[in-house]
Amino acid sequence: MARRRSRRVGNGEGKAATGEDGLARAGVGAQAGVPSLTLEVRAMSRLSARLSRHRGTLIGVVVIAVLLAWYVFTYGDALAGLSFVPHAPDMALLLAQPLTVQLHIAAALTALLIGLVLLAGIKGNTLHRTLGWIWVVAMMTTAVSSFFIRTINPGALSWIHLISGWTVIALPMAVHAARRHRVAAHRQGMTGLFVGGLLIAGALTFLPGRLMWRVVFG
Repeated sequence: MARRRSRRVGNGEGKAATGEDGLARAGVGAQAGVPSLTLEVRAMSRLSARLSRHRGTLIGVVVIAVLLAWYVFTYGDALAGLSFVPHAPDMALLLAQPLTVQLHIAAALTALLIGLVLLAGIKGNTLHRTLGWIWVVAMMTTAVSSFFIRTINPGALSWIHLISGWTVIALPMAVHAARRHRVAAHRQGMTGLFVGGLLIAGALTFLPGRLMWRVVFG
């Protein structure tokens, strides 16, 4: 009887040990899966952060694509007869434009050049502030002067003036953020204005048939 009991006890201990080994192995397997899941979460977080940083650029690309599609659909017949011959800028054509147009182009080019310098890394010093104020004046001049240029919709405002209106509102907000030492909001606002109010709006001036198209390609 004592032997049978010892055998049963031994078998029970063996089964318990086997069960513990199984649980231990399952635990190890679960722990082995945790790092993999953590890496996936981190990868998704990094991707989300990158998309967030480039959100303005992505939106700009989409806006340009939509506007190009609309422009081609609306003026497709007229665009078919246009020539595409890249050449040096036709300065005579620029000088023949009204003073408002010349002021608009000069202010836009000034804002573009200074904006590139500021984005290159000059931050927080006197030169940055000086160039920043010149950029603000140039951007505001570009936006306000555009309201007097009405070639897309002769005699009236057009959809492109929505960008100008946004610039007139967003520019003082970005300056106010800088004066309140809200660096992140200031950087985001100014970058958005540079991309949307300058690069996207500037790209639209090179649409086939418009003035800058004729200056460079016509």
